[in-house]
Formats: sequence, structure tokens, C-alpha cells
Amino acid sequence: VVDAGSTDGTWGMLEAYADKWDGLSIHQKPGERGACRNYAVEQSESDLVAFIDGDCIANPYWATELRKGYEDAPIVAGKTIDMGYWAFENLHRVELEHRGVDVTFPSCNLAYERSIFDEVTGFDDRFITAEDIDLNFRAVEKGYEITHRPQAIVYHRARDSFKGFFKQAFWNGYGRKQLTLKHGRLWRDYSFRRMLETQFHFWGLARLGAAAAGYLYAYVAEPHWDDAQDA
Repeated sequence: VVDAGSTDGTWGMLEAYADKWDGLSIHQKPGERGACRNYAVEQSESDLVAFIDGDCIANPYWATELRKGYEDAPIVAGKTIDMGYWAFENLHRVELEHRGVDVTFPSCNLAYERSIFDEVTGFDDRFITAEDIDLNFRAVEKGYEITHRPQAIVYHRARDSFKGFFKQAFWNGYGRKQLTLKHGRLWRDYSFRRMLETQFHFWGLARLGAAAAGYLYAYVAEPHWDDAQDA
């Protein structure tokens, strides 16, 4: 477990668990999600690495099902179910495909063969959000397959306030702009019409509006990325 500098008592609870369970390795590493996950992988000696977030609960069979998916492909994405306010629960993930493969599977329920993770140089720690889309995109670009294992279930706690909801949407939009700085061509075959069709209701449009604000903010705030392609 990697703690990024929480102030809510998480670290104390982790220390208490670590004292009782020799199999638990705890670390502190300030930084964005990508940097923390990269650090966690560096501490691991496993051939398969799986990720989950602090606001998630794994189904008891989660790890078992990820291993089964690993028999079919070197990258396994599970099923993530949002819990919380009903309107936020029912919002669909905005899917984006590259070479016919969905690259938007979130890293709160994702497993990679360690050698592939290392080959694509892990998460890009410049990303505020969308670091998982960037990782999946680069893996698919190299020809690797992602299999979806819906039996590997993770329950994700949706935002429980309007402020949290709009803040999350804003930074998600920020991350999408970071994607265009690095992979401008990522959006060439994207169907904005399909996105609007799936999001054409109050909360979907509200989320898109907040995301658009984050996207525009990143346009101003982000410096030019040296490895940008067709941005």
C-alpha cells in the first residue's frame, strides 16, 4: 500500500495492520496517482501487478478472477461498479477506443504483466488524471491485448456531494487535455455524437460542462510537452 501523504488517519491504520500482518508492505510516497503506482510496482517482485484505489472495495474473488483473465491476455481490466448518490452511480464511463480496443478501463481495477508495464515505462507521472488511459493507449499501440473480466469486481465510491462531483469532472477534463498534448491523434476516430447520445441528460451534460472547463484550463496552464504527437 502506498500512501501519498494522507491526513485522515490512514497511515496510522496501515501501521496497525502491518504490525499484525507480515504480508502487508506499506510506503509513503507523495505525488500524483501515477507516481505512487510506479513506486508500488518498483517494490513488487511479482510477474503480475494489479491496482486498486483507496476509495474502492474489492470483491472477495477479485484477485482470483484477475488471474483467470491473465490466462487470456497480458492485461486484464475488471468491472468497476460505482456506489453512492443514484444520479452519480448511473453515469456511464465515456469510452474511447484505439485500434478497436477500449483504452479507458480505469486503473482502480486493472492488472498488467510486469514485463509489459516496464516495457511501456509505467504510468506517466505528469498526468493529473487519465494516466490510466495513457498507459493503456501505449500498451495497445505496441500491440498488446486488453481483456475485460467482468467477474473481477471492484466497488468504487462515487462522489457524495455536488462539489466533489464537479471537482472530479473538472480534473477529468484537465486530464483529457493532457492526453491531447501527448496523443493528439487519439481523438481522430472518436465519436462525439455517440458520447452526447449516452450523456444526454442533466447530470451527464453537467459533467461534460465541468470537464470542458477543466479542458480549457489545462489548455492555458499546461506547458508544451516534448513528446507531443500531432497535438
